[in-house]
Formats: sequence, C-alpha cells, structure tokens
Amino acid sequence: MTGTAPLSPDRQRQRQEQELRQEQRQEQRLEQEQRSDTEGVDGGVGLTALLVAAARAIETHRPDSLARDDYAEHFVRAAPVCAEWPVRIEQVPDGDGDPLWGRFARYFGLRTRVLDDFLLRCVRGDARQVVLLGAGLDTRAFRLDWPSDLTVFEIDRAGVLEFKQRVLTGLSAAPPVKRVPVPVDLRADWVTALTTAGFDPAVPSVWLAEGLLFYLPGPAETHLVDMVDRLTVGGSALAFEAKLEKDLTAYRDSAIYTATRERIGIDLLGLFDLGPRPDSAGELAAKGWSTSMHTPFDFTRRHGRGPLPEPNDALEGNRWVFAHKLGI
Repeated sequence: MTGTAPLSPDRQRQRQEQELRQEQRQEQRLEQEQRSDTEGVDGGVGLTALLVAAARAIETHRPDSLARDDYAEHFVRAAPVCAEWPVRIEQVPDGDGDPLWGRFARYFGLRTRVLDDFLLRCVRGDARQVVLLGAGLDTRAFRLDWPSDLTVFEIDRAGVLEFKQRVLTGLSAAPPVKRVPVPVDLRADWVTALTTAGFDPAVPSVWLAEGLLFYLPGPAETHLVDMVDRLTVGGSALAFEAKLEKDLTAYRDSAIYTATRERIGIDLLGLFDLGPRPDSAGELAAKGWSTSMHTPFDFTRRHGRGPLPEPNDALEGNRWVFAHKLGI
C-alpha cells in the first residue's frame, strides 16, 4: 500500500501562493469584465446618463407620460451602480414631491418630449442625417418614427456606446433606420471620426446637444458650435441646452442639487464647467442662423405638465435653444 508523501513546508507555501495568484487573476478578470460592461457610465459625467435613463423610465411608466423610452429601464438595471434606483414614480415614497425622482425626473421627461418633437419636425423637411452629440444612452434611433432613408450618428466615448450596445443587443433591439455609433471623445478630433463614419456635410442635417454643453469649458463649446456651422448646409438645424446663471454655485443648496449629490452621489456642480459661458445662440445668429430660446417652463405650460419655477431653483437659468441654418 502506498500513500502520498506530505509536502514540505516550502512546497506547501509555494502551492498556497500559486492558488492565491490564481484567485487574484480570476477576481481581476471578473472586475475587468464588469468594467468593460459599464466603463464610462459608472462615474463622473457618464453616471448622469444613467440618471437621465432612470428619469426617462419613470416618465415612460406615468399614465400621463410625455415621452416613452422602453429601453431606459434596462440600462438602469444593467449597471450595478444604480440597480436600486426607481424606474416608476410609484417606487418613490414622496412621488412628484420628491425633488430628484419627482421634479427633476419630470424635467428630463419634458426635455425628451420637446427635443423629440424638434427632431421629427426637422426630418420631415430637408434633414436626412441626425447627429447626437454626447449621445449617452439616447435611444431615439430605435424609438422614434423616422423616415426610412435617415441616418443617425451617435457620438460618445467608447465605453458609453459599448455599454449601451450590450444592453440593446441583449434586448434584440433593431433600429428602423441606419444607426452609426461614433466612439470618440468630444475633446478629441470628433470631426474626422464623424466624417470617416460616413457623415456628409453636403446633405442637410439636424444636430442635438442635449445636456452637454455646460460640462465643457467655454472655448470647447465655441469650437463645437463653430464645427457644427462648418459641417452644415442650409436646411440644417441644431438644438442645445444652455445655462445662463452667472454663478452656478449660488444654487448649491437647491433641492435638486442637494438631492442629486447626497442621495445618488452625483455632484452636478462638481461636473459642470464653472467658467464663463459663451453666447452660442448669438454666435449662430451672427453666422446666419435663425435662433429661438425658451425656458423649460414655457413647455410645461404648453403641455400642461412638467416643472414650474420655485425659490432657489437649480432650473432657473436653463434654456433650450433651437437654431435653423438659412439658405440653400
């Protein structure tokens, strides 16, 4: 009868170290897989895309919904960082009285509806290309009733677009039009990336910068708007969101900023660029665009639901700008 000889202390130590290294490599692989899934949306500005997705999910399930996004809830549930966030107003104890998931979420729902309407009006005219700048988890390519000959370009960082595509693939989602993700940071050479992806500057286009510009330094915003002007012909259009407050920090204690910071860990004022803002609407007008500027509250009154002004209001300086390039 034979038996296994006991391992020497040195050999036992080597085996233990080998097993520990294997466990560490396994943990690293799992962490890497999770990062590849959620890279770009689990922190910083990327996390705000999940905030907007949660707001759109809540709006979708309202009986008086202003906009529907049936994909939004799936993004929220796919990212561990926000897996416990509400996706229905019934899951919010204070309902519409909640500054974050009530009033702020309704703001995003209203913004979604208004910009949906803008894009659809434009493509009923000359525009046959849509460019979503800082697209985030926008699913307009999938959920809107587009003309069949339209192309939608989605510009954002690779990690954000990869996370979005993974979720959409899991849902077997298929856009009714040509959709072209363009993985590039807007601080890099996004113009070359966009034209290389097939964008044609000679064809009328409509551009959207939703919840984007106030994260950029003023000169970067000016450059972006200038590039949009250079890449467009008559019949094109642009919509963007601006903030007109001279001192955003004066609203640090507002109900919206406080709730967002303390309850879900998003310090919006820490993410916004607090430097001087350019007059992009004025610059476009000087380049021959027609522009109009509205408060969100204008559309609240038009639709009969949405946020209204309140004291110490983080939304007070928000403006939605709509610009159309004249000429042929």
